[in-house]
Amino acid sequence: MEKTKLIFVGGFLGAGKTTLLWKAAQQAMKQGLRVGLITNDQAPELVDSALLSQEGLRVAEVSGSCFCCNFNGFTDAAQQIRHETSADVIIAEPVGSCTDLSATILQPLKKIWNRDYEIAPLTVVADPERLTDILDGGRAELHSDAAYIYRKQLEESDLILITKTDCYPSMQVDELKQRTAEVFPFATVMAASALSGEGVGEWFGEVFNRSDAGKRLVSVDYDIYAHGEAVLGWLNGTVRLNGLKMDWYEWVGDYLHNLSECFDSNNYPVGHVKVIAERDKQYIAGNLTGKLSTLSMRGAIEPCDAVQLTINARVETSPETLDKIVNDTLSNSIKNRCKAKTVAWKYLTPGRPNPTHRFTEVV
Repeated sequence: MEKTKLIFVGGFLGAGKTTLLWKAAQQAMKQGLRVGLITNDQAPELVDSALLSQEGLRVAEVSGSCFCCNFNGFTDAAQQIRHETSADVIIAEPVGSCTDLSATILQPLKKIWNRDYEIAPLTVVADPERLTDILDGGRAELHSDAAYIYRKQLEESDLILITKTDCYPSMQVDELKQRTAEVFPFATVMAASALSGEGVGEWFGEVFNRSDAGKRLVSVDYDIYAHGEAVLGWLNGTVRLNGLKMDWYEWVGDYLHNLSECFDSNNYPVGHVKVIAERDKQYIAGNLTGKLSTLSMRGAIEPCDAVQLTINARVETSPETLDKIVNDTLSNSIKNRCKAKTVAWKYLTPGRPNPTHRFTEVV
């Protein structure tokens, strides 16, 4: 079996990584390539895994810790996909609050797994609004330690991909690319719209045809890194909703709208909030990556009386407060309309990163 191309797509919460994975997988399959995807989170019940699976893609999930802290879990998932599908390419999405990937993931893979995998340049995805504020010396509405993680992700990148370009004039995108290249001259800087697909093919061709992965290691203060993750409350949950026939697109939109208003009114910065309602092969997905203006939705479900709802929330507040807000808003949204039965529910503060490997030299 020939080597499988392994592409890592990092970047902070809400940057648009999952949509990019979906579009990239489509691009690859159009070229006749066999594709697998690996998602990652601190807890199971991932919206990303459900969404990508709904699109008919082969998805493996590494949950319970980040790739770097469960390196063997990641390689097990990659090997499973590789042998089940004879994958030509595997695209992996690390946890959005992870950094130091070059030292903890790319170098070990290059050293230990070089017979099976060819590692692509590390892509870090950045949305224009947060990126601009970081370049201006700001915190992108994040806690200072979370903003530290954001900057470290950019510093260790081989390629920075500016996303959501469909929301900005081309001249503004070009200026942002130039500024980014000046601040991070070691990285290739590209731009794309994961939503429309514009630029995704060019990015995929770039990473698929290159193998200069993990060209540098960065110095990371693990105390700041750990606190930058810990300032966020994390919640993953799945419930079954049963009741009257409903317009689920409207319901999901209202639910996210109410959640957003609660977070905004309490000044709890949102990393991301993702929701997917599923009924057989139909789904509705909604996403918040900041304040209410960032709300986006897609998909459709015919009016029906039952769906499975999965919620992932990463918000700058305590996990207990986050749990109360998500639960109270859910209870108010289904009041007198349907009943909820919990399938799985977990809220937490991430533990201190403890990588399986951490190389001190570039392989």
